Amino acid sequence: MTRGLRRWLVVVWLCTVLGALAETSAILLFGDLTDNALQKGSLDAFWTQAVQWLVIAVLGAAIGYAGGSLAVWVSERFVMRLREHVFEHVQRLPPHFFQLHRQGDLLSRLTGDVEAIEQMAVSGLIGTASALFSAVFYAAAAFWLRWDLAAATFVLAPLFWLAARRFSAGVKAVAREGRVADGAVTSVVEESLGNLVLTQAYGRHDAERRRLGREASAWFRAAVRSARLNQAYGQLVQVIETVCVLAVIGIGVWEISEGQMTLGQLLSFAALLSYLYPPVRSLAQLGLLVTAATAGAERLVEILDTRPAVTDPAHSGRQTGRPDGVVEMRDVSFRYPGAETTALMGLSFTAHPGELVILTGPSGAGKSTVSKLLLRFYDPEAGEVTLDGVPLRDFSLDRLREYVTLLPQETLVLHDTVRANIACGRPGASDRAIEEAARAADAHDFVAALPEGYDTWIDPNSAQLSGGQLQRLAIARAILRDAPVLVLDEPTTGLDAMAARRIVEPLRRLMAGRTTIMITHDLGLAPDADRILVVEEGRLVETGRHDELLAHGGTYARLHWSRETGGGDGEETYAGWAAAG
Repeated sequence: MTRGLRRWLVVVWLCTVLGALAETSAILLFGDLTDNALQKGSLDAFWTQAVQWLVIAVLGAAIGYAGGSLAVWVSERFVMRLREHVFEHVQRLPPHFFQLHRQGDLLSRLTGDVEAIEQMAVSGLIGTASALFSAVFYAAAAFWLRWDLAAATFVLAPLFWLAARRFSAGVKAVAREGRVADGAVTSVVEESLGNLVLTQAYGRHDAERRRLGREASAWFRAAVRSARLNQAYGQLVQVIETVCVLAVIGIGVWEISEGQMTLGQLLSFAALLSYLYPPVRSLAQLGLLVTAATAGAERLVEILDTRPAVTDPAHSGRQTGRPDGVVEMRDVSFRYPGAETTALMGLSFTAHPGELVILTGPSGAGKSTVSKLLLRFYDPEAGEVTLDGVPLRDFSLDRLREYVTLLPQETLVLHDTVRANIACGRPGASDRAIEEAARAADAHDFVAALPEGYDTWIDPNSAQLSGGQLQRLAIARAILRDAPVLVLDEPTTGLDAMAARRIVEPLRRLMAGRTTIMITHDLGLAPDADRILVVEEGRLVETGRHDELLAHGGTYARLHWSRETGGGDGEETYAGWAAAG
């Protein structure tokens, strides 16, 4: 993450060296100014050394500004790179990863934990170099002024390290608790805002407040403990510094009384101590900084150590042109990571261009798993999924997903304009192509009626558009993508009967000429299907056309008559229908 930034880090360190030299020179000039001008009352001696001090101060300020500004640029650039790297990695992780982690906690890791790593990896390096160079220069100047006082000072220096070591274990534990609690608080807020309708409709305001209070209490305790540890460490360090200063002043007073030291030398040495102790303290505190940052690093590394369920093949050149769209599953079996039961077992079918294949079955039968395998969110444990005879494993992920379009169960809407929401189906599409896709999806009229037409901003909770209208925008997006294979996952879920009927024609236009696999409980399009696959407990139990399966009287017949009678007991409904002839 620091490639390309390292040369700038060197420049920052160089500025640190020059800044430390400037400060050291100014302190030594202060000693000369005291002895030659203040004690003697010589105005001539004052002006010469005052000009030198001012020049050094101006140069030091310029160098400090350049180094400080560049250090901020380097650290923020590192944060941006690291956050993008983690974000890109997260986007490639399988769906079950997001079921195991709360979104708010992931947000916390992408923000606060990234910044914690920056404190360790960049700011820590810069601060360490600055403290090290400063300590070396100030120590050298101190020994040059009075080696005996300097020796007395450095005898006490290990006390800083011992103090930092004493507090490091507590700081790490508290930092980890704080990061976890911060993620929990973010999660509660994100979940509550995302389910605001549920909160208001069921009067859950007090329950949500208590839920936030429980997580916030953990964060509060961690924050207070962290503050107490930092305060205790800071106050202890001040006591150690005071002991060191008193020891130096005591020795200095004795040497002045013996005529072995001038007042200017003592004041210069005292000034050097005031500059020396902060970098020495920083070096000792580096362990605390690394310890605290480690808590964030561990949480971030946990994400980075999670491997994607699928990866691009080493060589993906077996197929060069656009595929026709023949989809085949050959004896496919699959189990989700960590699951005890198998989602699919020995599933086989073939879908050809222009065909509509409906996949149906009871809830939890494994239907949606098929869509995840077709998009290569996962690879099957056994068997093979192919496109035009080529295993999906041999396609790069980007290329495969250009050929297979998913219209998911949840209508996915970006916080952007209508135009951008449709265009994400094919980035770079012309305005004319976007409008044609909207017309084909029966969306153009209501889009044109919006306040700013295609440039109207919408979001997932937009009150401007109904669920059916949002679904037609999603259909327009899929039409614009123009992939040879189309996977529809419950396209009418959440829509009332009128809205569902309204999207039937756009769906027909979308499916025309494509290999279409529709995963659905809604069997309204079943009579038009070329083939219906009925899945139960992960197995293919029936296959055929609508009339054939009704006559067969199996699982499909029960599902169909349950739907026809408004969701009653399909077993009894079918039995009564069969008895009546």
